[in-house]
Amino acid sequence: MMANKSIIFFDGVCNLCNASIDFVIRRDKKDHFLVGALQDDFSRKILSGFEVREDYLDSLVLLENGKIYYKSSAALRIANKLSGLWPVLYPIILLPKSLRDPIYNWIGKNRYRWFGKKNTCRLPTPEEKSKFLSEETLRQTGLSLDS
Repeated sequence: MMANKSIIFFDGVCNLCNASIDFVIRRDKKDHFLVGALQDDFSRKILSGFEVREDYLDSLVLLENGKIYYKSSAALRIANKLSGLWPVLYPIILLPKSLRDPIYNWIGKNRYRWFGKKNTCRLPTPEEKSKFLSEETLRQTGLSLDS
């Protein structure tokens, strides 16, 4: 599995999800993350090696150290590696998922209605290209998907 990099998979047509990815990219000063749309064939290929439904779009998915995290667990693990004060949120992970995830689920169910969606997945700008998951970025970083 990829050393020193985590992959954030997100709903590529969701406006809230795209804004969240922009937020993460701006605050990922130590280059912890690659990002990829859940709808992307390459992302699906990677996730096929894990127990993730192929049509899963309900939450961001974090692949970290060979393990999959969803919903608030994924969001808090991501926040813990961002610059600024975001890591102070990480102790919330000590609360049971049954307390953390209902809020996440409520936002997730309403995200298209509240924030809208695009007709196609977001494409990275030239400056962001190195942060987006692709066979090329894996080669450039010297990372491997092999165990």
